[in-house]
Amino acid sequence: MTHDCLLWRGDYCISYCSFSCFPKPENAVTIAVSSRVLFRTEKEQKVFEQKGIEEYLRYQVEHENEPFAPGPAFPFVKALETVNNRLRELYPDSEELFDIVLVTYNHAHVGIRLINTINYHNLFIERFCMTGGSSPIGYLKAWHTNLYLSADAEKVQEALAEGIAAATMFMPEKQIEVSETQLRVAFDGDAVLFSDESERIFKAHGLDKFFEHERENENRLLDHGPLKGFLEVLGKLQKKFYAKGHRMDCPIRTYLVTARSAASSGIRALKTLRAWGLEMDEALFLAGAPKGPMLEKIRPHIYFDDQMFHVEGAVEMGAIAAHVPYGIAQKYPHKKSTNAGK
Repeated sequence: MTHDCLLWRGDYCISYCSFSCFPKPENAVTIAVSSRVLFRTEKEQKVFEQKGIEEYLRYQVEHENEPFAPGPAFPFVKALETVNNRLRELYPDSEELFDIVLVTYNHAHVGIRLINTINYHNLFIERFCMTGGSSPIGYLKAWHTNLYLSADAEKVQEALAEGIAAATMFMPEKQIEVSETQLRVAFDGDAVLFSDESERIFKAHGLDKFFEHERENENRLLDHGPLKGFLEVLGKLQKKFYAKGHRMDCPIRTYLVTARSAASSGIRALKTLRAWGLEMDEALFLAGAPKGPMLEKIRPHIYFDDQMFHVEGAVEMGAIAAHVPYGIAQKYPHKKSTNAGK
């Protein structure tokens, strides 16, 4: 049965629709975003840490009519909405849309301020998951979550352990402007799109052995990494635009930004992507050069990397970056002088 409803943003009505306009979780591309990365909540976090839960809740209620400022995930979410608008124009009845779920450990008392903030910024977020301090991971699985973004590294690791693509987001002090008409998503290769197999060879035996291993195995596919599934759903949506003649002006663009060198170790990565049936719009093989300047040029809405060294470099350049705490690199931090080929 269809239930009609009015959708409101602030003090005005934006549309008259039915509950059936919301995609079912099993059909949608579900992006779960924590309130701490969607909005700037540093002040409130300090109240919680210094004065405890009761003062924190009291503070939130007292300030519930004051909207939070945008956080690092905000431009990404806005870009998802832009893609949804284009998809609805081409496929009015399709449920293959981005569905954004706000996930927060907050008590329900804080929900009013979050809703007020969402309305203030004209975001289209109708699904909430407020856990009151409990882990949200079980709910993420129930939502069929395709990507989880959080400021809590432990919860991100918990999600990855459950097979959910996840990353920890960071707020750059200076933030470069990003496209308002095209979603741009950049990925590292090893331990992000691919497994950490090659990274393990590099860490254990050095660069020369890494190159030798890649040449010997260039026709053997790399195993998948934690974010392969997310790239797959992006590719699936891209193909919906291609089918309508919108390849050249597709509102989704993907990038591979890897420290691998093209001639010595790039062919295996490209063959793996091709065998998976995945297209990468742009591929940058940097042979160990810093990624920050390239990301400043790309201006992605989000960049995923398994090494904090690269995440920090991206953030320093003003790019929006997220750490994927997966693979052997978490045990052996990156050293500037040695990673020239991976």
